[in-house]
Amino acid sequence: MTITELKTDLAEKIRAETGENVFLCYQCVKCTSGCPLAEYFDLAPNQVMRAAQLGQDEMVVNAKTTWLCAGCQTCTTRCPQGIDVAKVMDFMVKEALARGVAPKVPHVALFNKVFLRNVNLLGRAYELGLIGEMNLRTGQPLKDVGMGLEMIGKGKIKLTPTFKRTPKQVKRVDVKPNQVAYYPGCSLHSMASEYDHSIRAVTKALDLDLVEAQDWVCCGSSPAHRVDPHLATELPLVNVAVIEQMGLKEVTLPCAMCFNRFRVAMHEIENDAALKAKMESEIGYKFASDVAVRSLLDTLLSRVGLEKISAQVKKPLKDLKVACYYGCLLTRPPKITDAAQAEYPQEMDQLVSALGATTLDWGSKTMCCGASLSITRTDIVLDLSANILADARAAGADAVVVACPLCHTNLDGRQHQMNRNDGEKEIPVLYFTQLMAMALGLGEKAAALSKNMIKLGSGLIRTSAFTVLACRARHNCTPLAHLSFSHLRVSHRWMDYSE
Repeated sequence: MTITELKTDLAEKIRAETGENVFLCYQCVKCTSGCPLAEYFDLAPNQVMRAAQLGQDEMVVNAKTTWLCAGCQTCTTRCPQGIDVAKVMDFMVKEALARGVAPKVPHVALFNKVFLRNVNLLGRAYELGLIGEMNLRTGQPLKDVGMGLEMIGKGKIKLTPTFKRTPKQVKRVDVKPNQVAYYPGCSLHSMASEYDHSIRAVTKALDLDLVEAQDWVCCGSSPAHRVDPHLATELPLVNVAVIEQMGLKEVTLPCAMCFNRFRVAMHEIENDAALKAKMESEIGYKFASDVAVRSLLDTLLSRVGLEKISAQVKKPLKDLKVACYYGCLLTRPPKITDAAQAEYPQEMDQLVSALGATTLDWGSKTMCCGASLSITRTDIVLDLSANILADARAAGADAVVVACPLCHTNLDGRQHQMNRNDGEKEIPVLYFTQLMAMALGLGEKAAALSKNMIKLGSGLIRTSAFTVLACRARHNCTPLAHLSFSHLRVSHRWMDYSE
């Protein structure tokens, strides 16, 4: 008979360092049932919790699961006991490193190390350098070279790094009622430059003045909270301190990851006085904690409003059926994001409907695309992202609309690499601000459509709704005038970027 000895040391350490009580878990298995990566794990999320309860340290610190966790917050959001399961996963990664246990997914550990080293040296993530070093150090120097060259050709890759440090003296802004602080995040100055470009065009047209945070630095993204929770809290707060000193009372963040990291950091210091005091001492600034942290989507809805946006639509998108994809971190977990409907949000749908498009009901609105595993476990990302796009096609979508640079990179940038069924067509993936730019009549240049990897009108299933849209943007033609030329097609040259 096998006897399992119950030891509480690990559970007590988890509670001491994270505040999470793993003994509250009664094995309902909701975390595992909803986990999009469960099939790739060696221990299911509920098994990780049970092992922690029983003190089976070696089993957990030697598992692949905690390293492969994408941090999508589904488990945390759905836990009926309110356990932050994702936070426990992060703790186990840090614990394995502290014990000197070799990472069970070495490429993920390497990615975390390289990313944080770059941020420490440069202040911001340098995507080209990060990808190049990862490929060389993992023995795959030509991995994604085709996709990379196309991105460089489209101006989506910044060739040189940016060096930034938080300013010693912050210049105060003469704040006007229509001004909000703008934290673009690292990707919007590189791979997601079309997002930044279309944001600036749209907000200017809607009389919303974005004031970029002075000399902002990286929020730490997923690597920081995986291996150094202290740094994950400090980096966003450094930027909040600058924004407060600028005199601005609201900051808008277009990147879902940045938004989530800022919200988590603010939540931490609002609920932990000792941590707040420690952060203030290290940063050298006493927080007023009066800066509202909002996603760009929330800012547009609250500051501008659907009525005004709808009134300024000059080219309604009435021929377009859209699947709005929110991704993981824009709404989860709701105690952090304040999302009214974390599992089936509606805000982007309402905005896109105001542009004249038809939004579709579908099941993958908040499914994980694999996020930052894109570089380390591309196979998983291709599986997850292909499933999302297949669901959008099945719902009848002409396009998928996103609000996150990581989601866009995986769904748009890697779509050529996905194994599709015979006859399955490419589907355009756009930022919601690109749709807004076109609907507001700002034109294709303002929408930065040329930077998208999947071209508009390329192999659509039905009527060329997007070809119509692109034509309107370019030539201001009517739908009937365009469709009368049935021979017009947007050709696309297939390129094989498979690994």
